[in-house]
Amino acid sequence: MRRRPKTPALLAAVLLSASSFVQAAPFHLEEATIPDIQQAILAKELTSTRLVELYLKRIKAYNGTCVAEPKGILGPITTIPNAGQLNALVTLNLRPKTLKQWGFDARKARSLTDKADGDPQMPDALEVAAAQDAAFARTGQLAGPLHGVVMAIKDQYDTFDMRTTSGADVDYANDRPPEDSTFVERLRAAGAIIIAKSNLGEYASGIPRSSYGGTFCNAYDTERSPRGSSSGSGSAVGANLVTCSIAEESGSSIRGPASAASSVGIAATEELVSRKGMVQIGINTRVGPICRTVADAARVLDVIAGYDPKDELTAFSIGRMPKDAYVSYAKPTPLAGLRIGVVREYMNKKLFTKADEQTIDLVSQGAEDLKKLGATVVDPGPEGELFTACIRKYAPQDSNALYTKRFPEVFPVDDKGEPSADHTAKLIDLAMDPSKVSEKLSLRDFGTSEGDGQNKYFIDLYLRQRGDAKIKTNADLISYARFHQDPTWPDRKKNRENVQKAKALDMSNRLLLRFSLQQVILQCMAEQQLDALVYPTSNLPPTKLGAPQGPPINGRNGGGVWSFIGAQGFPVISVPAGFTTEVYDLIRDPSAPKTPDDAWPKTGAGGGESKLAGDDHTRLIGPVKAVLPVAMDIVGRPFDEPLIIRIAAAYEAATKHRKPPPAFGPLKGEP
Repeated sequence: MRRRPKTPALLAAVLLSASSFVQAAPFHLEEATIPDIQQAILAKELTSTRLVELYLKRIKAYNGTCVAEPKGILGPITTIPNAGQLNALVTLNLRPKTLKQWGFDARKARSLTDKADGDPQMPDALEVAAAQDAAFARTGQLAGPLHGVVMAIKDQYDTFDMRTTSGADVDYANDRPPEDSTFVERLRAAGAIIIAKSNLGEYASGIPRSSYGGTFCNAYDTERSPRGSSSGSGSAVGANLVTCSIAEESGSSIRGPASAASSVGIAATEELVSRKGMVQIGINTRVGPICRTVADAARVLDVIAGYDPKDELTAFSIGRMPKDAYVSYAKPTPLAGLRIGVVREYMNKKLFTKADEQTIDLVSQGAEDLKKLGATVVDPGPEGELFTACIRKYAPQDSNALYTKRFPEVFPVDDKGEPSADHTAKLIDLAMDPSKVSEKLSLRDFGTSEGDGQNKYFIDLYLRQRGDAKIKTNADLISYARFHQDPTWPDRKKNRENVQKAKALDMSNRLLLRFSLQQVILQCMAEQQLDALVYPTSNLPPTKLGAPQGPPINGRNGGGVWSFIGAQGFPVISVPAGFTTEVYDLIRDPSAPKTPDDAWPKTGAGGGESKLAGDDHTRLIGPVKAVLPVAMDIVGRPFDEPLIIRIAAAYEAATKHRKPPPAFGPLKGEP
């Protein structure tokens, strides 16, 4: 049975009424914001039903298969230049008859186990819109702060009316979960219309394809990745298939897809938004909105944020919510009085490659733009480091066991893993003289935690709670699922089999890493009186679909997205920072010899072609002309969303970097 929570108290502060608006220009669907939509509804130029139909027309025109699949959806793929399609939305919230009338593939159906799909308690998107229109006609009042906002939900989250798959092609006895995720309940109560579930990297992997939904593409170049597991959510927003969407990240899958779609993504403080009703929950997973503007993303955050008794982590949010709505901070204002640090650890050209350079230049300009807006920008210089000295002072003590395990030559252990010397005394020596701390220790190489069994534990817990008669455990997923077979992409079945090997849940190291990073970064910010931080969302532009990723280089992963700070609980907002004019692409080349990993940092010194290290023979080619989005991350202290929203809104208004993808423009007859 669907559960309807009470509208959060904060919604009253942002509930829109007819008196809120001044007469606006005629409504245009492309790039429409939430105020644009609601102004048109209040002026009776638009209805929710008409809006859903307009988005469905765009979905029909642009959401088809975007790659060649000669052996079907599970087989190898080849890219299609200028495909004109995205495959961003995997399931549509339409009843079977309506789905057929619109000419959509039956695979997009709300449920494959409920073929009739006639339950009146499960209205589809058009029926929800019609009911909303009828209520508005009676009262003249909007249903809530998200009245008429058409949204997609990453298919990692439960929706009581649509199948939840996490990208897997597996036959549940009932492919619908029993109830909504908490934040989905809140969206519906606020007037949002859920039109679709968005495609994702299978089981939230960074691979831009899933066994059920297939491969998805970038709206700015359909031969490139839309980046991250929440790619469908990002692309659907970027190409104006929906107003806003919900994404998830444990590392980069809100900000990465938002950046690749020239959109805004808020990866909120993890404890701020409930994760209840999520496949494969984790201690680092976060729920967040992707919209085309900072203000719209803040409006969605206003609705979904806050304590949920079904997610104990959100208890940390009690007493730490802002007095005013998040959207009230999204007004462009001067940034005088704020001190913003530039994380040059992620922006030193000498440490990375030629492929990183244009992004670094664009985000360096972003820091200058913040200075022009009145902020004091603390920049250690192109080859400087904002936090390294501070980290070396505090991290050995705060990371303790994690630090000593990293340096066994300094902290030796016996064959049982017990200290064979006095580790405590050596840690005190480092505290007294940080110059003795390993030069390897920096923000780029702070350390990691080992496998802890949480993947198996949380997916088995989710399946137990879901209560399906057939799929009850991760082992069942292995047995019953169909997986894509393509040597270009990692084997997802093998991944599930590796998950199955875990026999214990022990998150102690992960929690220690989280605490120690927060403690150290907060201290480093306090010492320099910093209010916020900035750096590139990703050093690398979106890569070619199926192209190899280089080995990690100086803490930057092969995909280029910086995820470490946010994954440890700091809120981050990603905002458009411009576009590339050229890129360097990594390609497979059997004739290219492998190079040692220690040669990798030097490959970016010149132009043209460079030999690169990797698990395959690869070459870096370029420059290649390419206009691709670049984004800047703005980071605050935990629960400092109001501040980073304020900074992002000022930057957005001053720079206006967002540009819709030209290949997915207005349709004929579209308002």
